[in-house]
Amino acid sequence: MERKENLSGTSKSENLVEDPPPSGQSIAISPVVDNKKRLEEMNRRAELGGGQARIDQQHKKGKKTARERVTALVDEGSFVEIDKFAINEMAANGLSEKLYGDGVVTGYGTIDGRTVFLFAHDFTVSGGSLGVMFGKKVCKVMDLALKAGVPILGLNDSGGARIQEGVQSLAAYSEIFFRNTMSSGVIPQISIILGPCAGGAVYSPAMTDFVIMTEKTSYMFITGPDVVKAALGQDVTFEDLGGASASARESGVADFTTATEEEAFALTRKLLSFLPASNSELPPVQESSDDPNRIDLALDTIVPDDTNKPYDTKAIISTILDSNDFLEVHSAWAPNIVVGFGRLDGSTVGVVANQPSYLAGALDINSSEKAARFVRFCDAFNIPIITFVDVPGYMPGIDQEHGGIIRHGSKLLYAYSEATVPKITTIVRKAYGGAYCAMGSKYSKADLNFAWPSAEIAVMGAEGAANIIHRKELEGSDEPARRRIVEDYKERYVNPFIAAERGIIDAVIAPRETRRELIKGLRALANKSEQRPPRKHGNIPL
Repeated sequence: MERKENLSGTSKSENLVEDPPPSGQSIAISPVVDNKKRLEEMNRRAELGGGQARIDQQHKKGKKTARERVTALVDEGSFVEIDKFAINEMAANGLSEKLYGDGVVTGYGTIDGRTVFLFAHDFTVSGGSLGVMFGKKVCKVMDLALKAGVPILGLNDSGGARIQEGVQSLAAYSEIFFRNTMSSGVIPQISIILGPCAGGAVYSPAMTDFVIMTEKTSYMFITGPDVVKAALGQDVTFEDLGGASASARESGVADFTTATEEEAFALTRKLLSFLPASNSELPPVQESSDDPNRIDLALDTIVPDDTNKPYDTKAIISTILDSNDFLEVHSAWAPNIVVGFGRLDGSTVGVVANQPSYLAGALDINSSEKAARFVRFCDAFNIPIITFVDVPGYMPGIDQEHGGIIRHGSKLLYAYSEATVPKITTIVRKAYGGAYCAMGSKYSKADLNFAWPSAEIAVMGAEGAANIIHRKELEGSDEPARRRIVEDYKERYVNPFIAAERGIIDAVIAPRETRRELIKGLRALANKSEQRPPRKHGNIPL
């Protein structure tokens, strides 16, 4: 048949129906594609990811596939995938195998009925490596989450940047980092590390609000063991360099660790239950059967009479919160301060407390940074801050001074002063020196400051102060005389009633009544509004 050109420039032979045949012959029609079957086949191929063999390898490592993880995390049947059939440029040009999804599953669903957007790296496709299309997909769901005002969750299991796509893959990372920054303080961002996360891939999780890691299967580091060995001659394993335990205890990169992926997803759901969808909302309120007027007699004796004897501040926290339920954040890092979420009268609160059972509860570099970041998160998302104080001061020593305790310690002062959410502070025992100022004091504009009768509020402890003020009197004196001088100093300057007389403390309360007084205070402050001078942003001493 003669080849003819139509007006569009395409040949007639490219049309489904060819030129009319000679008289008496039937018309030949090209096969019409069955789009329903085509869709079914594309879905099947997309859901296979990199193929059954690679799925089997993932399972042998004790890891779920990307879609299995999404199914396990969100409410049943709620997930809607977008960009399921996306492919990279090489595949589109026939230069590589066409694997739908390009190494990441993206979409939205619900968790306990509340909408979230999410992305899950698919390690079965090119090791979950990030290329241009991969980056575009992630950026799309991040943009949608920000516009919708809902949390964004990242399930990380990736070999890093896709080398074959060169600098474009680095550009894709930069686009993601920018969106992390724009979303910070606007919507909650949670990273769940379920496999490797190295090189450029680690920066995005580090910029999110919370990082959850699974033990034995996940790790985070800038450079791997081979590079460390080549550059520094140091032998180190993946686990010791950036495994879940090292990231939680040594670097503080991980906020939580779990033994399994299932536990990580359960923890994510619990964490989200405390948080609002965005900074334009208040945290969710859960109906509580715990009596708001509950009295706890155990609190009257929880603090030892010996001011140098430790106790566990978490016993105070859990006793006071609704149903004794406390979700601790960063439990393994800087344990001399405790931070986390709970509820009072059904409403979310953020808790900050010194831990006398570790370093006597003194503030050091890490604990100051840990608490400051938590306080700033709570302030960004309208979560009231409850503080329990038992702090002997900032940690002394050459390492602390040379490490920048002045700079890092001031972060906590800055965070409390900056926060405009309701702030209620209870001084349990020691509140000495600059550390007293840093722990939600009246002068960093805490709204209500309570103290237990055991509280000691002073520049320093009575022993040290007496040694300075009464040095000559104490020279050569016996122990009974020394004790009289110390007790006299306590009575004159240290006890909470002196602070109450001067309005530094709003009330001295019985420990057993703390829960009731905190709830009454939060109710009174529910509509608090506080304006600050207009500015682009402050300059926290990073």
